[in-house]
Amino acid sequence: MPPSPQVRTGQALAAQGPGRETVPEGGPYAALDLGTNSCRMLVAKPDGAQLRIIDSFSKPVQLGAGLEGSGMLSRSAMERTIHALRVCRRKLDDNRVRKMRLVATEACRRARNADMFIKKVVRETGLALEVISAEEEARLAVVSCGPLVRAKTEQLLVVDIGGGSTELVWFDLSGVDPDMRSEAILAMHNRRMAEGAFGAEIVDWISVPLGVATLRDRFIDVEDDTGRFALMSWYFEEKLDGFLPYERAHSPEQFQIVGTSGTVTTVAASHLGLRRYDRSAVDGLELSTPQIDAVIREYLRLGPEGRRHDPRIGRDRHVLIMSGAAILQTLLRIWPTEVLSVADRGLREGLLYAQMSKDGVIGGPRPEDA
Repeated sequence: MPPSPQVRTGQALAAQGPGRETVPEGGPYAALDLGTNSCRMLVAKPDGAQLRIIDSFSKPVQLGAGLEGSGMLSRSAMERTIHALRVCRRKLDDNRVRKMRLVATEACRRARNADMFIKKVVRETGLALEVISAEEEARLAVVSCGPLVRAKTEQLLVVDIGGGSTELVWFDLSGVDPDMRSEAILAMHNRRMAEGAFGAEIVDWISVPLGVATLRDRFIDVEDDTGRFALMSWYFEEKLDGFLPYERAHSPEQFQIVGTSGTVTTVAASHLGLRRYDRSAVDGLELSTPQIDAVIREYLRLGPEGRRHDPRIGRDRHVLIMSGAAILQTLLRIWPTEVLSVADRGLREGLLYAQMSKDGVIGGPRPEDA
C-alpha cells in the first residue's frame, strides 16, 4: 500500500495532474466539491465502466451565507467550512488517496476575499483548493450524466442547480449514432474528442449567477410565500435572455432534460412519497412536466411551516426548496419535456470519471436503449 500522504511545512495536498505519476493498481481517487451551500466529497475506485464508492462526506456548510449582500465570505462561514474540510482531510489520509481533484465553485469565484480563504484552508488543513471556472464546472457536471442519456434523444439539456449558480448546457446529438449518444456525453471531459469522434455539438451553455441560496437571499424580505415564488421564477427567467436555445424549437419526443441537484432529487423523492431518502430509487428516475408541477403545487399548498415538517423534503432542504423549485419550474415552462431524468450525481462524479478516463483505468460504458 502506498504511504498516507503527509503535509510538510508549506506543502499542500492537492490534485495530481494526469499522467504525472503511476496510479497504484486499484488505488482510490477522490473528488471534492466545495459549493456555495455544501462541502461534498467522494472517494472511489474504478470498477469496469462504473465507479465503486468506498467513502463519502457531505455537510451543508453554507459558505456563501451573506455573500449576495456583502460580496465577502463571512468569518463564521469560513470556520464552518474549514471544520468540514478537516474531516475530508482525515478521510483522504485514512483511504490513502493519491489522485484527487479538490475544487471550489461559485462562492469562491465571487467572493472578494476568496484568495485569503484558500490560503487559510491550506494553512489549517493542508488541502489546496482549485477554483474552477463556471464553464469547467458545467462540463464536468455533464460528464456524470452520460449514462442517463437515452438513445433516441436528439436535443439534450443538462441542468445543474447549485447553491450559488445554475449551469445549463444544451447539446445537439442528432449527428451522433443513437447507440453512442450516452458515450458522447461521458466523453465531454475532453470536449474536442466528444465533438470530433462522436459528433456531439454544444449549442450553447450558460452559468446563471443564481442558485438555491442566492435566489432565496435576493427575495428573503418578501413575506408572501406564493408571491415570493412567482418573483423568483420571473427573475430567474430574465437571466436566460442571452441563452441561444431560449426560444429554440424542438420535438418533445426527442428532447430530454437531465437535472442534477438537490432540488431535483428532493422533488423526485416527494413524487415517490419517500419518508427516507433512497438514492437507488431516485437516481435515474424519469419524471414528466405534469408530475413535477404537481409536486411544486403541493409545496406551495403546504406553505413554509408545512414544508418544514415534511419528511420528504428534509430538515436541511426546506428553506431552499422553493427557490430551487422556482428555477426548475421556469425551465420546464420554457422547455416542456416528456422526460426529465433525475441524476443523483454531478460535479464530484464528473471529476472522478474525468480523472479515471485520462489515466485509462475506467472503460467507456455502453449506452442502453430507451
